[in-house]
Amino acid sequence: MAQSATQNGSIADLLASGLFLALFAFYWITISPFVDLTGAAAVDPSAGNSNALNQLIALALFGSAVLFYLVRGRTIPLFGPMWLLVFVIGWCVLTSLIAVHPDLAIKRTILVAIVAVNAAVMLILPRSAGEFAKLLAIGVLAVLALCYYGVIFRPTLAIHQASEIREPMNAGLWRGLFPHKNSAAGAMVLIVFIGLFVASVRSKLLGFSIVALATFFLAHTGGKTSTLVLPVILLLAWGIERFPWSRIPVVVGGLVAFNVVAVGSAVFEPLRDLVTALGVDPTFTNRADIWRFAFSAIAERPFTGYGLQSFWQTEGLVYGGDTLETWAAAAYNGHNGYLDALISMGIPGLIITVIWAVFIPIGDLGRAQRAGNDPRMTRLFVRIWLYVIFNGCVESVFYEGGGALWFCLLFALFGLRLQGLAHLVPAEQKVRSASQGGLAHA
Repeated sequence: MAQSATQNGSIADLLASGLFLALFAFYWITISPFVDLTGAAAVDPSAGNSNALNQLIALALFGSAVLFYLVRGRTIPLFGPMWLLVFVIGWCVLTSLIAVHPDLAIKRTILVAIVAVNAAVMLILPRSAGEFAKLLAIGVLAVLALCYYGVIFRPTLAIHQASEIREPMNAGLWRGLFPHKNSAAGAMVLIVFIGLFVASVRSKLLGFSIVALATFFLAHTGGKTSTLVLPVILLLAWGIERFPWSRIPVVVGGLVAFNVVAVGSAVFEPLRDLVTALGVDPTFTNRADIWRFAFSAIAERPFTGYGLQSFWQTEGLVYGGDTLETWAAAAYNGHNGYLDALISMGIPGLIITVIWAVFIPIGDLGRAQRAGNDPRMTRLFVRIWLYVIFNGCVESVFYEGGGALWFCLLFALFGLRLQGLAHLVPAEQKVRSASQGGLAHA
């Protein structure tokens, strides 16, 4: 009986590891890496695009995650404050029903719910910090291998080209398997965090090798914001971990200040002059035009917004008369996650987003430190969380149907919650726990 239980536990662990890596690959590598940006289709509206195979795989992974949770993990509180997640999804549904493109908004809302479930369940698939680090290392090494393979063997698809229609000025900058240099830069920052975690938990040689490979690639993406922010986030994470009193001033104050200065400079001349005097590009790489256009759209629907991801890249906007007045009408997104939340879900949606993504994790961090769980895991989640919410000041990262940044933000939010509410199964108890049907988060 004991041997049979052990075998069953080993098979279940193997399946769990396979599901973990499948989820990681689906959101990081996707089913369509190395996008060709030189074709005319690169400038076509993309808001309503869908891929049947992508949807089938997403549903299969979602079904597998739900089944795994129902069979082995029902006692673990996955989603943080459940009422808040229900409120987030509920408000998305409500605003979608009255959106300009309700069918598109509803589909995006369903995708958000699926991604949230997948990110939460992924955390409980490994049984120890060491196993968690091992699986993350396998995942990021696969991403790095593909990125370097593309640069060396498929440069026209992994390095920006002068023949690209949308942004030929990026020629020569590396993007690897990702669709844009900024996406690649953001992913490399996350990989650095994962490499540091692997070095502290699993293997210093392996972990620092991951850090070196990711840092070298990051330097060739031309992602100035990500490159500059990386050491800042490491410092901020260290500070708020050791000085609890600094969390609200640093996190909330920093986000408010950055958004006021950056986005505000697009609208208010005095702020623009201040930014210029500081030696900073007042357009924030041409984002100012997009932000001004976004504010004019928000003024028309300030309370309900336009529906989740139902404003940018719609046919009416790209092919409408607005493009004659400003190129910003054809922008891929608002290049600011908080501004896009406001456009998509109105003022209530922005408030919900800030509570969920900013304030709740601050409390979860304190709870996680008091719980006595592995501080190295808490540190990983904090670094990812800080980077993504600050990156949201210059990129659209919230409520994406897929993509590494949004998935990892959810991963970090739910991870911080679990660090305070659940407990790790020590390595020596893995076999006994498996035979008893027990389960703990990573």
